[in-house]
Amino acid sequence: MLIGVTVALASCGSGQPTALDRTPATVPAARSTTTVKPSPTTTPRPARAPTPGGRQTDTPGSPLPTPAALVPFSAPAVAGEGVWSPAGRMVGGVPAVYETTLVPPGGPQAAGIAWMDTRLLSALLYSGSLSPGGGPYRYTAPIQPTEAASVVAAFNGGFIMNVAGGGYYTEGSMIDPLVPGAASLVIYSDGSVNVGAWGSDVAMTPSVVSVRQNLVPLVAAGQPTPQADSPNWQAWGDTCGAISCSPAVPGIEQQWRSGVGVTADGALVFATGPALDPLQLAQLLVHAGVERGMQLDINPNWTVLVTYDPPIPGGLAAPSNGSQLLAATVQGPSTFFEPWWARDFITMSARPTPPA
Repeated sequence: MLIGVTVALASCGSGQPTALDRTPATVPAARSTTTVKPSPTTTPRPARAPTPGGRQTDTPGSPLPTPAALVPFSAPAVAGEGVWSPAGRMVGGVPAVYETTLVPPGGPQAAGIAWMDTRLLSALLYSGSLSPGGGPYRYTAPIQPTEAASVVAAFNGGFIMNVAGGGYYTEGSMIDPLVPGAASLVIYSDGSVNVGAWGSDVAMTPSVVSVRQNLVPLVAAGQPTPQADSPNWQAWGDTCGAISCSPAVPGIEQQWRSGVGVTADGALVFATGPALDPLQLAQLLVHAGVERGMQLDINPNWTVLVTYDPPIPGGLAAPSNGSQLLAATVQGPSTFFEPWWARDFITMSARPTPPA
């Protein structure tokens, strides 16, 4: 079994994408499908203590408003479609992650969407021997007990670096040079996270601890980018065929894809689904309120988000208390706890609860 996994680690999801224009752009070209913008309303979270003058705190530990229900793209809606449900362990007595499913415009199957409260959660990049390679790294699979005590969610990273079209910086080392214009997930020393084009939306500062680049932006200014709407879908990476990942089998446009982005108020949103083209992935992120987003890994073996809910407060996240965003993902709750897992991933962990 280990041999089979090792072979898989070096195959699907690592195809060479063709060149994409890195010119910043925010207005997508027209296409037959239509993106429905999410409702601007939000659901209140539990009351927070006001600061002097009556203004509520806007700091880590002070929850974001919960996301509003998402209107399905088409009718009739699938049961539960667009309705958020809490997932994973609570932080400070409130949910820090919400999940839902949504069928994308023109799509045949529902995708999963996870909304993560970055005021309650801190991000951490884990590095692998295959992606990005090199090392050794302080943070690499398997997740250790010290970190497992606070992990709420974990999700996949991007392509292996020789086809990522970007760079990788972590733990004080430039593993691969960072590329101007590349889509970048950036983590800061306080655990906060941002997504954007390198050199314009995000840049190197003394507080940056990790940068994971992958291709070019998928969402900018709250809209799919023209590159996301390009008919050249192969530029977003080689895909597996309908029933096989063999190089001899032609890839298909609507395949497993994953992406991540940030909303206007700083929430982190992850999406994945089994039958997505790049535009549909972008539309899902936009519909969930994402202002800037990027594609992560693709193909059946690689896309996954797991939440962990230990049975006792402060308990260790473990495969036994993990739940997949979509049950059909190949990887699951045990993936990030396996020593052989050789790809990068991101964890979202509970921030220390401030004193009352």
